[in-house]
Amino acid sequence: MASAGTQTKELENDNACFVQLCNPNIATLKEDVLYHFGLSTSTHDLPAMFGDVKFVCVGGSPSRMKGFIKYVAAELGLGRPGEDPPNICEGTDRYAMFKVGPVLSVSHGMGVPSIAIMLHELLKLLYHARCSSVTIIRIGTSGGIGLEPGSVVITRQAVDAYFKPEFEQVVLGKRVVRPTDLDERLVQELSECSKDLREFRTVVGNTMCTMDFYEGQGRLDGALCCYTERDKQAYLQAALAAGVQNIEMESSVFAAMCRACGLRAAVVCVTLLDRLEGDQICSPHNVLAEFQQRPQRLVGLFIKKCLAGA
Repeated sequence: MASAGTQTKELENDNACFVQLCNPNIATLKEDVLYHFGLSTSTHDLPAMFGDVKFVCVGGSPSRMKGFIKYVAAELGLGRPGEDPPNICEGTDRYAMFKVGPVLSVSHGMGVPSIAIMLHELLKLLYHARCSSVTIIRIGTSGGIGLEPGSVVITRQAVDAYFKPEFEQVVLGKRVVRPTDLDERLVQELSECSKDLREFRTVVGNTMCTMDFYEGQGRLDGALCCYTERDKQAYLQAALAAGVQNIEMESSVFAAMCRACGLRAAVVCVTLLDRLEGDQICSPHNVLAEFQQRPQRLVGLFIKKCLAGA
C-alpha cells in the first residue's frame, strides 16, 4: 500500500498533466463563454465533449483543418469512410473545429491576432474539459529561405523579426516578453517520424514569425515598399545565418502561449516558395494542394505511432 507521501506525489504528478492556465480569475467565473467557438461552460458539457482529447492540431483555414481530420480519421480507422465530420463551432463563423477520437482539429485564421484569440479560448476549453497529457501542433504553410518549395520545416525555435526567440506584447501599456522555445523532445520525435516519408525533404530549423505578409517579410510586391532587392536579400541572408529556415505569421505567439500553459507544442510547416528566388507564389494549384498535405502526413504519422505505442 502506498504511503501518504507517495499518494500525494502521485496526485501532484497527475495534476501536472492537466492543462493549466496562467489566470486565477478563470476560477472565479460562474460561466465562461468561449464566444468565438460558440461554446460555454454552462450550456455545454465540455468534459464529456472533449475530455478524451490528447492531440490538438491547428492550422489557418477551415477547409484545411477539415481535410486534416478526415485524413486522420481514415488513418486511425475512426468514423465512416468519406463521412464529413460536423463543425463543432457551427454557431459562429470565426473558427472551425472538428474532432475524431482523441484528435481535435481547429482553424486559427491568419496572423498573430487571429491565432491568439483562438488559443485563449482553446486553452480554456482544454482546461475546462480536464484534458491531460495534451500535445498541440500547428500545421501550415510558409515561405522558405534557401529551401526547395515543398520542403517541410519542423520548428526548433520561433523567432521574431530581430531573430530573437521571444514574443512581445503590450499589456496595460507595459511591454511583456515571453519566451518562444518549443518542446525539444517533440521536435526530435517528429524528425524521427519524417524518416519514413522520403518523398519530400524535412528539416529542423528556426521559424521567423512576422506581423505582416508583405513589408514585414521583406516582399517587394506589396502596396508599400521602402527598400530595394539588395536590402531584402541582405536581410534574408542574415535570417538564414541566424538559423531561420522559413517565415510565417503565427508561430511566436503559439509557442509563447503553449509554453506558458505547460503544453507540449510543435510547429510543422511546408514551404511554398524559396524567398531568395522571389516573392510571389507561382506554383500550380494542384502542386500547392499536394504541398499542403505534407505536414498533415507527417503529423498524422506521428499521431498514429503515438496511439499504437500507448
